[in-house]
Amino acid sequence: MIHAVIMAGGAGTRFWPESRADFPKQLLTLTGNRSMIQTTVDRIQGLIPEDRILVVTGERLVEKMVDQLRTLPSESIIGEPCRRDTAPCIGLAALLCAENDPDATMVVMPADHVIEQTESFCHAVEYAAQLIEEAPGRIATFGIPPSYPAETFGYIERGDQLETGAEQGSDAVAFQVKQFREKPKAEVAERYLQAGTFYWNSGIFVWKAVTILEELQRREPEMLMHLEAIAQGRGRKDFAEIFTSEFSAIRGVSIDYAVMEHAQDIVVIEAPFDWDDVGNWTAVSRLRGTDGNGNTVVGQHLGLDTKNSIIRGQDGHLLVTLGVEGVIVVQTPDATLVADRNNEESIRKLVKMIEEKGWTEYL
Repeated sequence: MIHAVIMAGGAGTRFWPESRADFPKQLLTLTGNRSMIQTTVDRIQGLIPEDRILVVTGERLVEKMVDQLRTLPSESIIGEPCRRDTAPCIGLAALLCAENDPDATMVVMPADHVIEQTESFCHAVEYAAQLIEEAPGRIATFGIPPSYPAETFGYIERGDQLETGAEQGSDAVAFQVKQFREKPKAEVAERYLQAGTFYWNSGIFVWKAVTILEELQRREPEMLMHLEAIAQGRGRKDFAEIFTSEFSAIRGVSIDYAVMEHAQDIVVIEAPFDWDDVGNWTAVSRLRGTDGNGNTVVGQHLGLDTKNSIIRGQDGHLLVTLGVEGVIVVQTPDATLVADRNNEESIRKLVKMIEEKGWTEYL
């Protein structure tokens, strides 16, 4: 059976001042009328029943996740006591899936992607699951055909097309992975785009739970030991103490470094769906669209000589702009951001400066 694991522990600092420690990006409604985590769960409900969905988030966010995901069993939302990157998150989820279903196939996905073609996505996941059934030790991931030379994404270089008897899902096609590449500089990203054999790394994976546990046993045995202690402690009165003690002892590492760079049989499926990782405010402009002046506006706004800007305000607050171009203005009750749209990656630096000043009430 297919189980879903949704990673929802990110901080989303590039979406400050809306994204905060107690209400980060995955809980925000950035597009449409549902939050990021809600749309991620919505996307797979036609494929995977709610009792086979796990959401892994931060301990302080569990209550808010439960409130937003009221149809999921509360025990399906796991709150990590501290951040330890993606490998421990995935390893713990694999243990929990395998506990109930030893032959479990997992689809692992972040909570902050926008994929509007739900049917195509589900068919592609089914196709990936078939590829895994053909070779149970295999790992599958999804590659996004690049539309521009992005410097902010990792890349996957494809090799030979996979010969398979699996029925293709939504015209999906699979290739052996030749190599994973780190986020490139501009000139390298341009070469990747021109080559036509590189994909953006979506960060969405499909594999057997037992496969990822075997990989962690080979590469990160100490991590797996702590994770097994946590899984075995569920149901005990002192579970919270066990979870905190064991998880805190883990050396944090990403699943890319722990497993993906070492595994032998990895295939990349060319995604038959549109994808956006919603990494910054400009992504919201792409998804919501613009008016005749190139502006993306959410809230009440009056603009004169305002072009190519992102304006986002709260209900009951009028935002007025005059003679500006290429800016981001985000208003919240206690903080307002005004930024050059071409320099929004520095929002992370601003958040760090606020932290250094001890103004934690704004974080």
